[in-house]
Amino acid sequence: MSSSARTASRRTAVVIGGGMTGMLAAAVLADFADVRIIERDVLPDGPHPRKGLPQARHAHVLWSGGVKALDDLLPGIVDQLVDQGAHTPRIMTDLVSKAPSGQWFRRFTHARHTNLLCSRDLLDAVIRTRVLRDHRVSLLQQTELLGLLGDGDRVTGVRVRAEESETSIPADLVIDASGRASRAPVWLRELGLPPVQERTVDAGIGYASRIYRAPGSAADGFPIVNVQADPRRIPGRGGIIAPIEGGRWLVTLSGSRGGQPSSDNDEFMPFALSLPHPVIGELLANAKPESDVVTTRSTANKRRYYEKAARWPDGFTVLGDAVAGYNPVYGHGLSAAAQSVIALRRVLRQQDLGAPGTARRVQKAAARPVENAWSLAVGQDVFYPDASDQPPTRLERNLAAFVDKAVDAGSRNPYALRILLDVMSMEKPPARLLMPDMLALVFLGRKMPPLEGPPLAQHERDATL
Repeated sequence: MSSSARTASRRTAVVIGGGMTGMLAAAVLADFADVRIIERDVLPDGPHPRKGLPQARHAHVLWSGGVKALDDLLPGIVDQLVDQGAHTPRIMTDLVSKAPSGQWFRRFTHARHTNLLCSRDLLDAVIRTRVLRDHRVSLLQQTELLGLLGDGDRVTGVRVRAEESETSIPADLVIDASGRASRAPVWLRELGLPPVQERTVDAGIGYASRIYRAPGSAADGFPIVNVQADPRRIPGRGGIIAPIEGGRWLVTLSGSRGGQPSSDNDEFMPFALSLPHPVIGELLANAKPESDVVTTRSTANKRRYYEKAARWPDGFTVLGDAVAGYNPVYGHGLSAAAQSVIALRRVLRQQDLGAPGTARRVQKAAARPVENAWSLAVGQDVFYPDASDQPPTRLERNLAAFVDKAVDAGSRNPYALRILLDVMSMEKPPARLLMPDMLALVFLGRKMPPLEGPPLAQHERDATL
């Protein structure tokens, strides 16, 4: 077949949204189709803030399951990020963490889980630059998505507006990766399809973040410091110090209804000292702030169960935060999105991009990492007052009680901690906690004495002076 014939037979795909999920999806689709990314804003040139992404100002943690997925989709991308200042802390070696139930997790020399820490601006910029180098991917900026072409049986493209003119773009597959503000429910309704089931669990968590210059020699290899909120104590308050590029700390504080942090710079330190343990406030005493405080209140867990839809059109799939957005405190959104794109690639390697049933199969495959992240987030947040119109189910109550026991076992037993981290890192599903070996550790395992905290090494405390 001639090169012109091959070009003529290439499939076409449209990706709605130029964020991380959209870029990763475009990278996968490029092996099967010519791809157009539709982006309503102008994307920054370099690691700068992106419009319409308020959560980017807060701490982001890419768990090891997401790190592996990211490097699988874009080989070598993690090394690129590290070259530009991202950190790859080992969990639990480079993590000081107080569990919601009050224990300090033990730190171990031998760690098998590696996280990725950097600003969201840097993460997006490195991924965006890598993907847009591919000549099979084109970006249409300042372009508004008006709706889908086709009908309830098949989506055949999109209608867009750019520079006050409207046009239609045909496509064999359209992927909505437009994030929490996705209008997919409206677009599907316009095609005559019934609404899909939705659920919202809103713990009323507010976030306040500020960037600090790491004090002393703490810019080099300082651990993540995490004080988790306890949903049984109202209001629940927590915080994290996340070392990022440029010798800086991104500090995010959180509080539930009645105890949310404010945007007042002068209130940031007192709030940090009011957490279940004052270690974050104490560490900030010698750190110099480099930014004002920024706040976010839109932190609800919201999920749309597209995989359960009675009818689903060929040629259309929804991925990332457009399917489910999570309370950022658990750090699973980015990992779930990357794993969902892995699911997309797996399906496309098995059947044609435009074949009947492909889009629905992708939707169902992408729901698996979504369900894992959802269970981890909602399993805690559903217990905050007024978090949901639906009270916690019996299964959620039982699972939450068991997770508390698993955390207790993990804080004192290395093997139990490894299993717990496999789940928290999204390398294993939550069902892994219910396997016989973990059950034995939870209910019969020998317990070590609780830690007196916080378990910062002396040299780490000295580094902040």
